[in-house]
Amino acid sequence: MTPDLNTKVGDLVLAWPQAMRYLESQGVDYCCGGHRSLKEACEVAGRPAQEVLAGLAGLQAPTAGAPSPEVWLKATLAELTAHLESTHHAYLRTELPRLEALLEKVLRAHGENHPELDEVFDLFQSLSMDLMPHLMKEEQILFPFIRQLESGQSTTACFASVQSPIRVMESEHETVGALLARLRACTNTYQVPADGCATFRALYEGFKEMEADLHLHIYLENQILHPRATALEAGVRV
Repeated sequence: MTPDLNTKVGDLVLAWPQAMRYLESQGVDYCCGGHRSLKEACEVAGRPAQEVLAGLAGLQAPTAGAPSPEVWLKATLAELTAHLESTHHAYLRTELPRLEALLEKVLRAHGENHPELDEVFDLFQSLSMDLMPHLMKEEQILFPFIRQLESGQSTTACFASVQSPIRVMESEHETVGALLARLRACTNTYQVPADGCATFRALYEGFKEMEADLHLHIYLENQILHPRATALEAGVRV
């Protein structure tokens, strides 16, 4: 595709996976804000839209057969929810404790000279406390409901429509996205200070990888899973 300022960033990433990392480097939200045009997303991020568009034009064209979120438009919703659980949920359950241990070590060694680490610690704790119950709600409530819906089974839940838990999940995604943006700003885009040790570097590299994984995770849910589940329910009930 040839993007322009009116292209929705969610559609851009779907057709052009290479754009993900570039948009992240520019602070342009493609997951929670995937419904925005590139122009609108750049305005929200405080980035010059024409400059970002020029950067996109300089990226390599998508390679045939390269992994793309587009594959999940063709998969079953059961397959997509299984992927989210086994890949992104499992990643967070492993990575969050590892990063917490690294952060505590860095705080002990460098906290006196880097008072910003106190805010980093608070942000990370808030992120962890928001994410863990969020994963449980998806695994125990939303995902099973979607699988039942797709299989044609009668759905039993305390809500009338799949849109109810989706609204809750997307609101929580917004909170996570805001915390990630603050963490990125507080760490100066994960720039390790000159006196940073190997553990400091491992921590900030871990934060960067976590941010990228969460952006893709939220993108798959907000831009693919939720719209498909909503459309499926509407079709079933017609």
